[in-house]
Parts: sequence; structure tokens; C-alpha cells
Amino acid sequence: MVLEVQRLIALKKYVGNFTETLRPPVEKLILPLAEVDGDVRVEGEYEIYEDDSVGLNIKICYKLKGQCSYCLEDASCNVEYSYEALFVTDRDDADNYCYNGVRLNITPAVEDAFVFSQPEVLLCEKCAQSQQE
Repeated sequence: MVLEVQRLIALKKYVGNFTETLRPPVEKLILPLAEVDGDVRVEGEYEIYEDDSVGLNIKICYKLKGQCSYCLEDASCNVEYSYEALFVTDRDDADNYCYNGVRLNITPAVEDAFVFSQPEVLLCEKCAQSQQE
């Protein structure tokens, strides 16, 4: 997904919302024997600051399914994850995402959120209950 930052500035839309449905980045799956069931829903807010940096609040939602990490039975879980990102025009800023000042591709931030959102283990209902006891 791309935000046309210069266009938004010209329209004086410094704050706004976005939604997108993306194909899951399967190459970024961490758990073996797991897959995303369906698409990844992305929604969020942007704010364009005076220095043309752009702050994003991103929320991603998807269903992860596969084999239970403990007993290998079928398992699934719904994942919701919030992520904040700052895009700047200074290429020397290693702490934030960089963009060219005109168009901002949010895909790198969404892919990072996808990686960070994944659980360390995927549990079936039976194993999840025994973990809670």
C-alpha cells in the first residue's frame, strides 16, 4: 500500500485512516508447519508532521493455522497486533523507516508487524487448556 504524502499535504489531509487487505508474506512465517488462513487485514492511522515525517499506527489481523507445537494436532489462532512506525526522509536515520518525501510504501512496516505478531508456539485447544492450568 502506498500513501501519496505530497498529495495529502496539498489537500491538507495531515491525519487520516487507511485499510487494506494483503496477501500474507509466506516467506516471513516463523513457525514450521503453519500458514495464514486467508488474507492479512491491515488498518491504521497516519499523521504527517511538519518536517514531512509520517507516523503510522498499524493494526494487523489474520488467522494462523497449522499443527500444534506440542502434540501436532490441528491448531489455529486469531492474531491481532498493533505496531507503530515512523517514516522519515533522512536516509541516515537508521532507527526509522525511510521514504522519498513524495510516496510512502507502508509494506516494510506491515511485514515487520507480521513477523513480530507471530506467536512463539501454536497450540491446539487441549494443549492451550493444559498450559493455563
